[in-house]
Amino acid sequence: MRWQVHSEEPLYTDRWLDVRVADVELPDGRHLDHRLIRTAPGAGAVVTDDRRRVLLIWRHRFITDSWGWEIPIGGIDDGEEPPTAAAREVEEETGWRPGPLRPMLRVQPTNGISDSVHHIFHADGATHIGPPAEAWEAERVEWVPLADVRDMVGRGDVTCGTSMAALLYVLTGE
Repeated sequence: MRWQVHSEEPLYTDRWLDVRVADVELPDGRHLDHRLIRTAPGAGAVVTDDRRRVLLIWRHRFITDSWGWEIPIGGIDDGEEPPTAAAREVEEETGWRPGPLRPMLRVQPTNGISDSVHHIFHADGATHIGPPAEAWEAERVEWVPLADVRDMVGRGDVTCGTSMAALLYVLTGE
């Protein structure tokens, strides 16, 4: 059952997001006004090392007033390719330069309301180059044992959908 979109009108637009209302026809012929958010894509990476650890950041998210472990991820700049953006985000947020990146996942974390797409890569290893570019990005940057990730998800220490999908995906490949 495919929904048919007859029109979209902007409600609010800035450099971060585009909030719209769409005239959507349901399969039974009824119409509804559906709100949606259009955003630029993002990129991030799961970085692991030879000691079976993963590089994570511990940060506060003011929207949900919650703390949690996340993979480094952020926006893709205009003209930037996803792997380049992922490497830049890892370096900026953690102070570690990732090794070669391999495509891992393409995640749409809120596809019922947003077209947001996250390109997630995997790197084996990283080189420490200094402190994170912005101290406000994370409270802590740590190498966490992969063996702890499943319990961390179960305890609610990983709540970011993209981080959770990427970390659990890495665990299933072992």
